[in-house]
Amino acid sequence: MSMRIAFTNRIPLLPSLLAASVSALIGLPAQAQPGTAAVEEIQVFGKGQTRQVQSLTAAQLDQFPAGTSPLKALEKLPGVNFQSADPFGAYEWSTRIVVRGFNQNQMGFTLDGVPLGDMSYGNHNGLHISRAIMTENLGGVTLAQGAGALATASTSNLGGTMEFNSTAPAQEFSVITNATLGSDETRRGFIRVDSGDLGGALRLYASYGDQQTAKWKGNGDQTQEYVNLKAVAMLGSAELTGYFALSDRAESDYQDMSLEMIRRLGRNFDNYYPDYARAIAAAQGRFTGGVTSLDDAYWDAAGLREDDLGYLKLAMPLADGVDFDATWYQHTNEGQGLWGTPYLATPGGAPLSIRTTEYDIDRYGIISAVSAEVGAHTLNAGLWYEDNDFNQARRFYGEPSTSAPSRRFTEFQRNPFTTQWEYAFNTETVQFHLQDTWQINDQLRVQYGFKSVNVDVSAGTVVGANKTGSIETDEGFLPQASFVYVLNDQYELFGAATRNVRALIGSATGTSPFSATQAAFEVIRNTIKPEMSTTLEVGWRWNLQDIEGVASAYYVDFEDRLLAIQQGSAIIGAFNALANVGSVRSVGVEAGLNWQPTDVLNWYNSASYNSTTYEDNFQSGSTLVRVAGKNVVDTPELMFTSELGLESEELFAKIAYKYTDSRFYTFLNDGSVDAFSMLNFSVGLKLGERFGLKQLSTQLDVTNLFDEDYISTVGSGGFSNSDPNGTGQTLLPGAPRQLFVSVKASF
Repeated sequence: MSMRIAFTNRIPLLPSLLAASVSALIGLPAQAQPGTAAVEEIQVFGKGQTRQVQSLTAAQLDQFPAGTSPLKALEKLPGVNFQSADPFGAYEWSTRIVVRGFNQNQMGFTLDGVPLGDMSYGNHNGLHISRAIMTENLGGVTLAQGAGALATASTSNLGGTMEFNSTAPAQEFSVITNATLGSDETRRGFIRVDSGDLGGALRLYASYGDQQTAKWKGNGDQTQEYVNLKAVAMLGSAELTGYFALSDRAESDYQDMSLEMIRRLGRNFDNYYPDYARAIAAAQGRFTGGVTSLDDAYWDAAGLREDDLGYLKLAMPLADGVDFDATWYQHTNEGQGLWGTPYLATPGGAPLSIRTTEYDIDRYGIISAVSAEVGAHTLNAGLWYEDNDFNQARRFYGEPSTSAPSRRFTEFQRNPFTTQWEYAFNTETVQFHLQDTWQINDQLRVQYGFKSVNVDVSAGTVVGANKTGSIETDEGFLPQASFVYVLNDQYELFGAATRNVRALIGSATGTSPFSATQAAFEVIRNTIKPEMSTTLEVGWRWNLQDIEGVASAYYVDFEDRLLAIQQGSAIIGAFNALANVGSVRSVGVEAGLNWQPTDVLNWYNSASYNSTTYEDNFQSGSTLVRVAGKNVVDTPELMFTSELGLESEELFAKIAYKYTDSRFYTFLNDGSVDAFSMLNFSVGLKLGERFGLKQLSTQLDVTNLFDEDYISTVGSGGFSNSDPNGTGQTLLPGAPRQLFVSVKASF
């Protein structure tokens, strides 16, 4: 593995982390070792929670192929639709997660409480979880399908939250490694070194990972290199935690396809790279091999992201029963999304050029909270502040020759021949929450409170058409109330009611008021409303000797839905037409069952039914689009998961089945993809102490065991009103059967 990351100019947070760690070694008494609260390994369905909550532990995440996104691990939970065109769920252009009709841009994501933004591909306020932490360093993930906690640092969580937690440094010195080889030249290596207890006051770890794989069709590589550091120090009765992550990701893209293209060209068709001569000929209108248009394929496409994320967290008691914690965080990002466009020639050169959308994020924030126990009440109040500078640009880079390309799509482009537009956005977020948890008696606990959200976005033009102005989201009272009623040691009832908002965002793309033209922005700036949701849910949990389960029902009223209507094909990049287009209603039921009949055998099942429909027609130009009563795009009605696992001291095995119902990709429901079933299999040996190692194991993973031919991602190129002929270029076929072998060792 080669160290490609340029450390010298990408460690603005590391000095602070190391300084805090060193200071903890000076003159501090030995203390009991701190640790992070671990989710119980068998408990999945959130026993004792007042809302619909499920959790996966580090042990469960470790059962997936190394490098798998934790988002993919969540797909087995009730109500979760996760799709990706790659077997790891890490290819960001294709990853989509939908829960109860809400997509990932309408959900909230945090790592150790630090906001990750809305996890959109062209992210304006955060980063993908796969770049924030390596899977091996995750201690667990918790999904709240209906509504996250009031304290969640997110302004996009209309439809639930996902809280990821990192592991604590180990108590003893250790080295953990793993290596993976597999289909399509997959190579992945990981190493983590834990210091153990350094004088009773400090523990830390450092880890490094490198992953490379070729695309399963077409040509090009998808690579990621990353570093995670974490330190925990005791400062008297206070605990100081520092975390730092670097990620360098470059992924060659698959071409977005339509049903008509798949019939005409086959599911394995992809972009022209490395056939430059064919790309040049196509840009001049000379098509071959069944291609009939400029948009069937492009010269090449890729997504590049470099991120630095770090935080310092202080947790300390203020008095008996009164606790305080505060987290300071900083995140910087540089990103480019590249397309080899035939729509703009290089001046004096090739009849194509490289079109980029470029992203630069520089954000910092502070999250603080205080909690106090007062009799049967636990009061909690908190404040979150974030300042985010986001610069976004559309640039074009030249290819001077028609005989050979001069640029690599997996490297950041420099020296453009033109900048079409560049805008600078500043987003200032202030969120306050107040909550009371009241243990009324041994059986009944209630939580109630509210949060206030104020998000102020301003925009300024750097280059191009004028795009200036500001817009504000101000919701002073967003209430939440929930309860859990313990019937006995085995059964409990729970329920929740939540009001939430998705703040208007600062971006030149997506569902942002600034994605419209300046003239359109001036028209809508005083009338556009942020999306709002009201969620009601009730449920029943049970926990018997060897069976745990949950059954729940929900109703969601989603108001002021924002629709960005794309003008022309995605590669052209015209401004959107943005409007509030009415409400959405979602009703459904979810159930999960986990049965452990013996110490070595476990059988997990989940099922969900969801009906999410548009309630109002909307106007698109001069056309009335009659979507009332139609199903929401990318929202399967039925999903079912069954997972059988075996684990003994020497052997572990798992076979997992997932059924996903058909999904629409047009608002009028005349474009859809078929339902499909997926079967994944893994088996491994625990070899124990061998060759001087503390632990040695090996694992074989087979994804898509029966080589299912299916469509994974819908909406990769956006959603349209209608597509009766199947020509909408917005689909990505899923990966065929893939095999991976991993070896893990610790010493």
